[in-house]
Amino acid sequence: MRPLNGERAGVVTLADVAAEAGVSLATASRALNGSSRRVGEDLRLRVAEVARRLNYAPNAQAQAMARGRSDVVGLLVHDIADPYFSSIAAGVMQAAEEHRLLVTLVSTQRRYGTEAEHIAMLRGQRGRAMILVGSRTRDRDATELLRQEIGTFTEAGGHVVAVSQRSFPVDTIVVENRAGARLLGHELTTLGYERFAVLAGPPELLTARDRLQGFRDGIARAGGGLLPAAVVTGPFTRDGGYAAMTELIARDLQPQCVFAVNDVMAVGAMAACRDHGIELPRDLAVAGFDDISTLRDITPGLTTVRLPLEQMGALAMDLVVTAEPGGSPRVRRVRGEVVVRASTPAR
Repeated sequence: MRPLNGERAGVVTLADVAAEAGVSLATASRALNGSSRRVGEDLRLRVAEVARRLNYAPNAQAQAMARGRSDVVGLLVHDIADPYFSSIAAGVMQAAEEHRLLVTLVSTQRRYGTEAEHIAMLRGQRGRAMILVGSRTRDRDATELLRQEIGTFTEAGGHVVAVSQRSFPVDTIVVENRAGARLLGHELTTLGYERFAVLAGPPELLTARDRLQGFRDGIARAGGGLLPAAVVTGPFTRDGGYAAMTELIARDLQPQCVFAVNDVMAVGAMAACRDHGIELPRDLAVAGFDDISTLRDITPGLTTVRLPLEQMGALAMDLVVTAEPGGSPRVRRVRGEVVVRASTPAR
């Protein structure tokens, strides 16, 4: 028997594990690396126990070279501090653990032109897949650069899944933003609201555009031609919502209800109302979109459009592990559900 790890110097190799377990190098590799050529359960457990005792760690780069790819899945989000993205990330990582995949999380910090760079870096590491989460942009140059890098990554054997608009020929989870906002607009008119304002998010983002247009459609169809009294744009953040609401208050348009196109903006808007002496919902109703987990601690409870965020993350990982080489892009659609809470009481 070879001495155990505590009695020998240097890095433990797969050959060391094979010798200690009394098996061939090929058998040790199949037992530890999830090969399609299975070994007996008793043998697999014996090799795994030896690997544990020797503190053996597989050489990920060598495995990637041998298989042509690694077990790393890139997860690219716009802002990990935003509960929308962190909830989706939680779903991705829970599903990845079941499949023994490693997730590398990267945030663009809302610099939308950097996505192609991150995919290129993952390609250099022979990553298995990249999951892109977040709105597409109207920036044609950034979009074309990303399209080219996605093509290069897939040609090299990688797989791409988008949780976004269907902008590229890849597997895509499409959030039906326009339909969800339309349902919300209709519901608010049935509650008796007639004068609306919208905190619309950045105009270059397709998600902001779709939610604004859907809301306009909803209140127009249900309210006999109702339109928002004002549309104020701002970043998709809590501070963006605060600033947009502050601007709206200064304009003194006196809407009955404000729709913020995502919940983090709505939270900022509610804070601005409190700071300006506006009592919610007595003086003003507020609604959002996404149903992020943070809303559990918000008073009054925020009316919103609920999306199954963690399930969306799990679905994205399912599209990764079930991908077939050369398969046609698959589309999965997610529609939101309107949840009415105390922030929009019936008038």
